[in-house]
Amino acid sequence: MQTKSRMNVYFEPDLLKKVEALALRRNVSKSAVIEAAVASFLSADASERLEAVFARRMDKLGRQVEGLDEDLAILGETLSLFIRFWLTVTPPLPDSAQTSARAKGAERFDGFLQSLGRRLATGDRFLKELSRDIDAGRNGGDTSR
Repeated sequence: MQTKSRMNVYFEPDLLKKVEALALRRNVSKSAVIEAAVASFLSADASERLEAVFARRMDKLGRQVEGLDEDLAILGETLSLFIRFWLTVTPPLPDSAQTSARAKGAERFDGFLQSLGRRLATGDRFLKELSRDIDAGRNGGDTSR
């Protein structure tokens, strides 16, 4: 029979509450929780487990960055196509119309900024909306997926 040695340790109150809560949930003693935590901390494979956790997290972050790269590429293509189209179909204005066109442009731009601000405040994004529209087309209008 293996004997155990007694040791007195001090914990921050919040940490002790967490240990007590875990002991209650697992229906074990606080000593058992702390012993398992120390054993895990001192085990040779603790660094390997930590490395695996970090690797999974880095993989997830990598996938998220790839998604952002794709979204940014779509945004860049969309903007460049719009600018090319706008420059192609917009005739040059005579000098006499420049002042009123600038005033109207400033008014429209202010409206655009207000609309953009409202849209950003709601959290609804064009690419998400576009994705939902594409999915709806593929699913025959069913967006419940």
